[in-house]
Amino acid sequence: MKIQSVQHFLEPVLEPLIRRVVKEEVELALKKHLANMKRNSEKEVHFPESRSLQLQFLNNLSLPVFTGARIEGDDSSIKVALVDTLTGQIVTSGSESSAKVEIVVLEGDFDGDESDNWTIEDFKNNIVREREGKKPLLTGDAFLTLKEGIGSVGEISFTDNSSWTRSRRFRLGARVVDNTDETRVREAKTDSFIVRDHRGELYKKHHPPVLFDEVWRLEKIGKDGAFHKRLSRESINTVKDFLTLLVLDLSRLRHILGTGMSTKMWEVTVEHARTCVLDKRVYLYCPPGTQQKSGVVFNVVGQVMGLLSECQYVPIDKLSETQKAEAQNLVICAFKHWEEVVSFEDEASLTGGSSHSSNALCTSSLPMTEISNGSKILASHKMDGADYSQLNAASPDIISSIYSVGGVSGLDDYNLIDGLRYDQALSYPGQIANSLICDTDSISQTFCDEDHLRFFDTDLQSQNLSLESPADLQSAVDGFLMTRSTTLAMGKAQRRWTKLFSVLKWFSIRKIVTLKRIHTREIQRYPTGM
Repeated sequence: MKIQSVQHFLEPVLEPLIRRVVKEEVELALKKHLANMKRNSEKEVHFPESRSLQLQFLNNLSLPVFTGARIEGDDSSIKVALVDTLTGQIVTSGSESSAKVEIVVLEGDFDGDESDNWTIEDFKNNIVREREGKKPLLTGDAFLTLKEGIGSVGEISFTDNSSWTRSRRFRLGARVVDNTDETRVREAKTDSFIVRDHRGELYKKHHPPVLFDEVWRLEKIGKDGAFHKRLSRESINTVKDFLTLLVLDLSRLRHILGTGMSTKMWEVTVEHARTCVLDKRVYLYCPPGTQQKSGVVFNVVGQVMGLLSECQYVPIDKLSETQKAEAQNLVICAFKHWEEVVSFEDEASLTGGSSHSSNALCTSSLPMTEISNGSKILASHKMDGADYSQLNAASPDIISSIYSVGGVSGLDDYNLIDGLRYDQALSYPGQIANSLICDTDSISQTFCDEDHLRFFDTDLQSQNLSLESPADLQSAVDGFLMTRSTTLAMGKAQRRWTKLFSVLKWFSIRKIVTLKRIHTREIQRYPTGM
């Protein structure tokens, strides 16, 4: 009875309340469901268009940059591309791939946030405008149109330097103009750089410097500045002069520059100088009294490359500290006696390109051969696979033997080969050399019989030559030395010298035979007188 009375009292009150709560919850659930459906449908519709596009500079700028000079890339003109940052690929299709792009000047300290991101407003606020009363900061064609996502910047240049900006540097920026699509294309920017006035181009430093650059091309040495004048007074005019003194007498060079050049400046200058590319030519100096068997090998600025010790070449990495010190002293001496220094194309030509460097570096007489251009080389040749020591054709015993043939006063009168004379070092086997200076009597014992003469070249016999006049010898020598080419070649020269000495030997034998015939006729004609 009581329960029924309570139910009858509460039902009119609770029913409306419960209905309202249920209705609200159902409506809220429906709203959430509809919102999720709408969101999913939007994602499905716009998913193909969801891309992250950005402009990028494809190459770096060619530095340094000067006012009035065209701004170029490090290998060609500056190139800009539109890139999809999600794939890293250049966008080659669609309306964006043919967008119009503007090149602007940015502050050098514009870096964006920690992730290198920025907003459109950030980019605009960092664009640098020209100073009041000046021309536009960029002159030339600052606009380009992409073709299949890539475009080349035209001829543009700066009209003002960057020294007046807050960072004293500029950047180049690129942005899409007239973008009708809602998709944002992120702007591009280069690394920061300094723009100098055009007059500074005449005084710019070379990286790397070359040997014969003026010394003021080195960092921290200004043209006509205090350091330049001090160096000039000491005849240090080129980078080569600077490097040579740096190697030979570092303390003197440091003293010349004085205390005005700080330690930091000194280190920068020396580091820049050492980037100079040296040629491969090497030099050999053999001090007097070593008989060309010992000396020092060094490069163009005096750096020791090695030592020549008893005809053996020892590279610097195999030298002891004592030997290195001795070698350094020899280099200093070499620069004081430069007329006694011999140059070589490279280290390989010095050693003859062989492991038997002693054969290439030492000879029994003169170690150097003079060639037509005035340079000297160490002469070592191989004949029939074997190395032979060289004979000096100018030595007294050989020359006296040559002079004795037909009363010839010398070979200077004969124009043998351009630049090659009889006083050159020759390379022949010992047997041949010995036969050239042997006693003529021993020759006559073997060749006085006419039957032996038939074994000589028939062309020589047909000439029926005698040694009654020097003109006959000249004619024979000229005949042997005529060649198809007048180009100096050591191989050809060697063969011609062989022919020449063969002719002289033949003449010597012929003379003996002729004298023997005359002697025989005299005995037969005047038997009693004999």
